[in-house]
Amino acid sequence: MCYIDFAHMIYKDIVYGEFGVDEPVLLYIINSPEFQRLKYIDQGGHYKPHAPSIDPYYRFDHSIGVFLLLRKYNASMEEQISGLIHDLSHAVFSHCADYAMEGGSEKEHNHQDNNHIKFVKNSSVKDVLIKHGFNPDYILDDANFPLKETNLPDLCADRIDYILRTGIHYAHKNQSEMTDFLDNLVSKNGKWIFKDYKVARDFAEYFMGMDSSYFSCIESAGMFRTVSDALRYAFSKNYITAKDFYTTDREVVEKIKNHLDDPQMALLFDRMDGRVEIVNNPQNYDSRIFCKSRAVDPLFFDEEGNIKRVSDQDPDFKKKLVNYLEPKEYFLKFAR
Repeated sequence: MCYIDFAHMIYKDIVYGEFGVDEPVLLYIINSPEFQRLKYIDQGGHYKPHAPSIDPYYRFDHSIGVFLLLRKYNASMEEQISGLIHDLSHAVFSHCADYAMEGGSEKEHNHQDNNHIKFVKNSSVKDVLIKHGFNPDYILDDANFPLKETNLPDLCADRIDYILRTGIHYAHKNQSEMTDFLDNLVSKNGKWIFKDYKVARDFAEYFMGMDSSYFSCIESAGMFRTVSDALRYAFSKNYITAKDFYTTDREVVEKIKNHLDDPQMALLFDRMDGRVEIVNNPQNYDSRIFCKSRAVDPLFFDEEGNIKRVSDQDPDFKKKLVNYLEPKEYFLKFAR
């Protein structure tokens, strides 16, 4: 929930509470058409039809969340901006694009990352940055901002926010359960570090459990395949265009609905919209698919103040982590 104009924004976030924002560069970015578009890009892709109990949220919420998290921990203004715009280049239905569009990867989910710099440099946000004295090349270089973005299995603001936000929306955790993790977390020299081992280990297990239950589960596999099949077919028939991939989920759905007199399009849309049963059957399947696995190995301070990883403390967790990070493979059988 927020009130926003070009002078002030008050934002009440489901994870971090209420914040005020006055910096013109931030307000202009948030008001830009490219950023406002994120209000209509489902963070999960098109997940609710495949998992009706979840409460979806959007790339806008997550992008503001990453910014607020970095702000809460006193990151530089450049890093806050980088966090704010980090998902600007997501295509419709989020990571479904990795299955539908050229240049995506089922195992890596990096289509958006690969197109991010080019997208931002061709957007109005580039002009906003320059107008307010910021170097777009610096802002767009992840190497400058390790709190915002690092490689798995390290913690970063992106992962911290989406796992906490997903806990509230999907798993119906309460805000206090999520802020308990934040209360034990500090940032130091560009790293996120828990104050003690137990909380770090609990967070690592929670993260892995959330990934297994939601991000890389059979429902996600079915969503990724059915949405991408529908998008590719619609594109092949010119029902949608390349430009439509950078509009909104709703706009693309409406365009597809205009062509449900095509029996194949109607079938693919029914699958995409969760009206066709999907099972995992390696012996008899219509489609083989991979899902990226996500897990973290957090840093923590031991009793002597040394920085260690959870895997340093627990060899069993280390083995579990290595095995878990392998992409998950599914063999999808459609009822029709």
